[in-house]
Amino acid sequence: MLYWIYQLWKEAHEGEIAAGLPGWAHTYDVLNLFGYITFRSAVACFLAFAISIAAGPRVIRKLISMKLGQPIRTAAEVHKLAELHGGKIGTPTMGGVLILGSVLLATLLCANPLNPFVAVCACTMGACGLLGFCDDFKKVKEKKSDGVSSRTKLFWQLIIALIAAAFFFYKKEISGFGDAAHGFLLGDQKMSIDAICFPLFKEPIIHLGWLVIPFFALVIIGCSNAVNLTDGLDGLATGCSITTALAYAILAYLAGHFFIATDYLKIPHNQYIGELTVFLMALVGAGFGFLWFNCHPAKVFMGDTGSLAIGGALGSVAIATKQELLLVIIGGVFVMEALSVILQVGSFKLRKKRIFRMSPIHHHFELGGWHESQVIIRFWLLSMIFALIGLALLKIR
Repeated sequence: MLYWIYQLWKEAHEGEIAAGLPGWAHTYDVLNLFGYITFRSAVACFLAFAISIAAGPRVIRKLISMKLGQPIRTAAEVHKLAELHGGKIGTPTMGGVLILGSVLLATLLCANPLNPFVAVCACTMGACGLLGFCDDFKKVKEKKSDGVSSRTKLFWQLIIALIAAAFFFYKKEISGFGDAAHGFLLGDQKMSIDAICFPLFKEPIIHLGWLVIPFFALVIIGCSNAVNLTDGLDGLATGCSITTALAYAILAYLAGHFFIATDYLKIPHNQYIGELTVFLMALVGAGFGFLWFNCHPAKVFMGDTGSLAIGGALGSVAIATKQELLLVIIGGVFVMEALSVILQVGSFKLRKKRIFRMSPIHHHFELGGWHESQVIIRFWLLSMIFALIGLALLKIR
C-alpha cells in the first residue's frame, strides 16, 4: 500500500511541476518517504513486530482452546530427553501462523507485491507454510509426534521448490534471458540466472544452464528442512532465522544499488532486488514478535507451519540475491543441525555407532549437561558470528 501511495504521489507531483501549479502532492511532500526502501523496510519490521505482539495472545488462546498442543516424543523414543522436555507437553504448536500472517500482511502493506522477487519469495513462504500447517494438524489430531509421512512431505516440497525455481529461471526480469534491459549484472558484465557465484570470486564459478532449476529446488528444500531440524528448543530456530534474514536484508539492499553492487562490492546486481529488503525486514520483525512468546519457557511453538515457511523463504531469498553458496556460511547453524543428522544417520547405518549423543546437534549438547537456555543463547551467538563472517566476505578480493 505504501508503495502505491508513493507512486500516486510521485505521478501527481511530476504533473504539478510540469504545470507549474502546486497542489496536494506539494502539500504532502512527506509522502516522498514512502519511495525509500529503507523507510518502508523499517515500517515493515515494526508493523510485523506490532502485529505479532498484538495478535500473539489471541492466537495462543485460540490454539489452546482448540487443544492444538505439541505432541512430545515418548521416553521409549528419546530416553533422557523426554525427562528434560516433559514440561513442554501441551504447549500449543502451529504458532507459525503468527509469523506467516505478520510477514505477508506487512509485506502487502509496505512492499510492492508485484515485484517479481517479492512475489516469488512470499509465495514460496506461504506454500511451505501451508504444507507445514497440514503436517502440524495431522500431528495434533492423531496425538503423535509423526505427522505427514516424510515421502509425502518431500514430494510437496519438491513441487513447491520446482515451481519457484522455474519462476526464477523463466521470468525475464530475473533471469534476463531474451531481455537485454533486465537480469543481473556482475561488475559491468551481464550475468544470467544460471550462474553460481561466491563473493571470493570476481567471476561466476560455473554456469549450470537448465540444471540450475534442480539446483534451486535443492537449495529451497534443503534450507526448509534445515530450519525445521533446528526448531527443537524454545526460540532456537526463531533467533537464528532473525540473524540470517537480517544478513540477507543487508545483501538485498546492497545488491539493489547499482554503484555499490557493480563498482564497489562486485556482487550480482538487479534493479528489482532492493525491494526484497522490505520482505526480509518484515520477517525480522515477525521473528522478534514471535520470540516474545517463544523464548524459554515457550508459550507457543512455531511448528512445521513456521519452520518450513521460514526455511522456504530464506532459501528462495538466497537464490534471488544470487548468494546461494553464501547461505552455507550465513545460515551456518542450520547447516550444522542438518549435517549432524546426516552424519548421525550415516554413521549408524554404516558402523552401527552414533557420533553424537543425539541429533540434531542441539540435543547432543543438551544431553551433555548444557541447560536449554545455554544451548539456545550460544547457538544464537554462533548464528550472529556466521552472519557477520558472511557479510565480511563481500569485500575480501
